[in-house]
Amino acid sequence: MKKFLSLALAVMLLGSVAGCGGSTDKKEAASTGKPAAKDELIVATEPSFAPFEFPDEKSKDFTGFDMDLIRAIAKEMGYKKCTIKNMGFDALIPALTAGNIDVAIAGMTITDARKEKVNFSQAYYKSGLAIIVRKDDNSIKGIDDLKGKKLAVQIGTTGADRAAKIEGAKISTFNTSDLACLELKNKNADAVISDLPVLQYFLTKGGSEYAKLVGKPLTDEGYGIAVAKKNTQLAKDIDAALDKLKKNGEYDKLYKQWFGSAPTK
Repeated sequence: MKKFLSLALAVMLLGSVAGCGGSTDKKEAASTGKPAAKDELIVATEPSFAPFEFPDEKSKDFTGFDMDLIRAIAKEMGYKKCTIKNMGFDALIPALTAGNIDVAIAGMTITDARKEKVNFSQAYYKSGLAIIVRKDDNSIKGIDDLKGKKLAVQIGTTGADRAAKIEGAKISTFNTSDLACLELKNKNADAVISDLPVLQYFLTKGGSEYAKLVGKPLTDEGYGIAVAKKNTQLAKDIDAALDKLKKNGEYDKLYKQWFGSAPTK
């Protein structure tokens, strides 16, 4: 009998606690105007794309514009925790499709081919492809001078796609943009094609000792936050949170922190 009474009391207590928790969440949501807090947003990135995502030397956590932005978005959406996982760039979309992650953010350009596989948020950053060569190389002044040259690119990127269209080019692919740039330093490549802000950051962090930008930006691209194709609501919720961050000034604050000036309106 005591066992049955104890069980009944336990059930009543659990019901009471659960009821209080739900009520608290609803009251909090009503007072803040945000949805009730959710548990965890699982995010994946390829953290070798400074200044967007890269390891912090002190904390070993991931830092950069993308990392600060997705954490702010998750907080705005009501998530209690934002967990960021390290993946190869070409593994991000398969991970979304398989349901292993909720979100991918890694300086990923919105393209028609990718839109067939995933849903994207609105573009949160405007970028474009650019070329760097060794500082002492004056024979390459732009894209037309890359025919038949040895090119280094990051696998799965729009830079790799653009390099593949260059007549006679000998292309080496690498898991990260940093490794592609190292190939240039070691004189095993004549040029690197990658995203302009990434190459600019690379040059300011010591790359200018042996490399330089040449020519004009090759493309005008927008970076998007990717979610699974079936998860249309999450993409809408991310857009709504991003709109709020732009409206309250948090987006501009992060942009200026990482790029030195406010975004062009």
